[in-house]
Amino acid sequence: MKRLAAALFVSILSLSSLGFAADPPKPVKALLITGGCCHDYSKQKDLLKAGIEARAHVQVELEHSDDKSTKARFSRYEKANWAEGFDVVIHDECSADVKEMPYVDNILNAHKNGVAAVNLHCAMHCYRTGTDDWFKFVGIHSTGHGPQKPIDVTFIEKDHAVTKTLGNWTTINEELYNNVRLFDTAKPLARGRQDTGKKVDDFVVVWTNEFGKARVFSTTLGHNNDTVGDARYLDMVTRGLLWSVDKLNDQYLKPAK
Repeated sequence: MKRLAAALFVSILSLSSLGFAADPPKPVKALLITGGCCHDYSKQKDLLKAGIEARAHVQVELEHSDDKSTKARFSRYEKANWAEGFDVVIHDECSADVKEMPYVDNILNAHKNGVAAVNLHCAMHCYRTGTDDWFKFVGIHSTGHGPQKPIDVTFIEKDHAVTKTLGNWTTINEELYNNVRLFDTAKPLARGRQDTGKKVDDFVVVWTNEFGKARVFSTTLGHNNDTVGDARYLDMVTRGLLWSVDKLNDQYLKPAK
């Protein structure tokens, strides 16, 4: 009997050594919102979806508007339960001149109540209502950016779960957003340094935030398609997304190809 048990144990170990993997986990459900001014969202939405889904067990659903103005609106946001069924929302819209507080409050309420968020680039310049409501959500108040020139990205919190596998890098020509205010709930993870030709600017470009019951990950990087499609950018955004839903682990990260 002991020999039979021992043989069974050895067989189980042998199967494990052959690389039989456990069933994949239930995927994170993410909603990616794109549209508005100044960016090639028609291509960037596909770059983000493909890049995130290749790196993690995440299903990305697209909500895209072809409105290229600063007043792009999304009918989804008009519904009280607009984020129902999603674990995380990726805000990649650029709607600076949408200022109606009921509309903005409805967006924010979903996150206050616990829906995680990822904010990319121009999401930081959205919904300029004259209040701090949106800025408290993203974690930083930014009002503008410099020229399109390379940005040296330095991770200043190397032991954070999001950044511990990431390396410093230099972008192609990109926009460096200013930091008017960093809210107390925000934790900077990386800074960007840019030589404008007239001066050298240095601002926070990657951070986490706590908003209501939600975890929030944000980066001001991502203006141009080559940046959005860069493996280093997609690695960072994917890790930030998984962190926001508390699933940044080997179960949800897919093996690198």
